[in-house]
Amino acid sequence: MRLLAIETSCDETSAAVVCDGAVLSNVVFSQIKLHAEYGGVVPELATREHLRNLLPVARAALSEADLRVDQIDAVAATQGPGLPAALMIGFKVAQSFAFALRKPFLGVNHHEAHLYSPWITGTPPRAGFAVFEPNISLIVSGGHTMLVHVEGELKHRVLGGTIDDAAGECFDKVAKLIGLPYPGGPELDKLAAQGNPRAFDFPRPLLNEANDDFSFSGLKTSVRYFLRDHPHLLADAQGLRDLCASTQAAIVQVLVTKTMRAAKRLGVRCVTASGGVTCNSGLRSELAAACAKHGFTLRLAEKSLCTDNAAMIGILAERKLLAGHGPAGSDAEVNVGWALA
Repeated sequence: MRLLAIETSCDETSAAVVCDGAVLSNVVFSQIKLHAEYGGVVPELATREHLRNLLPVARAALSEADLRVDQIDAVAATQGPGLPAALMIGFKVAQSFAFALRKPFLGVNHHEAHLYSPWITGTPPRAGFAVFEPNISLIVSGGHTMLVHVEGELKHRVLGGTIDDAAGECFDKVAKLIGLPYPGGPELDKLAAQGNPRAFDFPRPLLNEANDDFSFSGLKTSVRYFLRDHPHLLADAQGLRDLCASTQAAIVQVLVTKTMRAAKRLGVRCVTASGGVTCNSGLRSELAAACAKHGFTLRLAEKSLCTDNAAMIGILAERKLLAGHGPAGSDAEVNVGWALA
């Protein structure tokens, strides 16, 4: 099966071609520079850029895979969750493409695709479902933080999620408070690497609660008041590094502790992590250390597959179609708030 996948849920325009579990191409056009001026994603601008870039990106993906349009056997696109108008661009273009070619079309849940991105490895990338095993999956991004028990291939159960601010949102908002350029999360990570994570003691929300939910709004507020009371830190280079390191340590401790606790409680021996915040060096390091300590296998999504990309959409769509999941009808619509069940 040669499948063309499209992803436009937020501010990355992406198209990929997958074939029998292998990623033949994965082209991503990022809009970071465009949105940097505004300090965050502007939905109207993101939509306009998807309109402008989607067809060139899709053509590039087909060219890189050395395939003609008429050689595509199926088409897939992100159906939700995401920004309404941005989702609409990719979904409707892919849907129309499939209809014109009279090929199957499948809408994919963006978060469900993240669950399988840690299993896409190698050069060229290939889905390693032959060695798939039950796992606790941490999905952590700018808009969502959740723990999922993946009991088997295409079988999962959400354990807990974001009550208010997601981890990525907390990273970005703290970075904005201290004047770091957009996107702030990666910049905060760079400074944190040179700071003392024990310099300042920030709260670890819900760390000791007997649930799998996450809340980071209180931590963000704590940093805001801390800066109000210690404004001199903004002009102190090392103090700023220590602040970043201390904030990151608080977020990472919550993420890692809750993930390990869920894995031990449910008796799984594998932990996976995906989503944009999984690029954070502190999180990757602490997850690796914790899994080594408890004897868990750790699978982290490749950094190129942590952020929004069509490869993971295509891999999941292919598995679903091969497993007998029916294609979507030509009247299917985007599902902006499509929660992972």
